[in-house]
Amino acid sequence: MTTFDEREQGFEKKFALDQEQEFKAHARRNRALGQWAAGLMGLQAPHVDEYAKAVVKSDFELPGDEDVFRKVFEDLKGAGVAVSEGEVRMKMAELLAQAREGVKSGK
Repeated sequence: MTTFDEREQGFEKKFALDQEQEFKAHARRNRALGQWAAGLMGLQAPHVDEYAKAVVKSDFELPGDEDVFRKVFEDLKGAGVAVSEGEVRMKMAELLAQAREGVKSGK
C-alpha cells in the first residue's frame, strides 16, 4: 500500500468518525431540547422522557433541524407557552454546542 492510499484511508476514517460524532451530538441536543421544552410545558417525570424521545424521533422526518424546531415550537405554542422562534433556535444552538463538547469529551 502506498503512502497516498494510507493517507486516503486516514481521511475516510476521520470523516466517518466526525459524522458519527455529529449524529450523536444532534441526538443529545434533541433529547436535551425535549427535556427543556417539557419543563416549560409543565410535564412530569414519566412524560418528560416520552416527550424527549418524541423530539429525537422527529429529527428523522426531514434532513436538517427544521423538523425538530417545528415540532418543539408548535408544541410549546399549543401548550400556551409564550416563547419566540428566536428563543427556541437560540436554545437549540446552545444545546448543540454543549452536546458537541460532551461527545468530544466522552461524557
